[in-house]
Amino acid sequence: MEDKIVIGLTEHLIFLIGNKRRAVEAKVDTGATKSSIDVKLANELKLGPILDNKIIKSAHGIRRRPIIAADVELSGKKLYKIQFTIADRNYMQYPVLIGQNILKKGFLIDITK
Repeated sequence: MEDKIVIGLTEHLIFLIGNKRRAVEAKVDTGATKSSIDVKLANELKLGPILDNKIIKSAHGIRRRPIIAADVELSGKKLYKIQFTIADRNYMQYPVLIGQNILKKGFLIDITK
């Protein structure tokens, strides 16, 4: 437990693009296997190329989503080649969802934080 980083239900996720850094408010979702990014934000950050496609089951049904990889930083910990599904999150409060693929890299969630 000592080597785990405690995060809250929402966090600033920093995208590392070359020598640039872009902080984005993200929501933690322990039920999501993969992290997700809004299509407009992915285009704005010029993320890509598309690595694969994955079938995602959500409250909105079953959809095939493209997968990209990005280097990010969460709570001071740099993570490389993290996979994100691309989705239309325009109607959602947060443009990025932090899923299990990030949380398993040494993070604990404190809902009071």
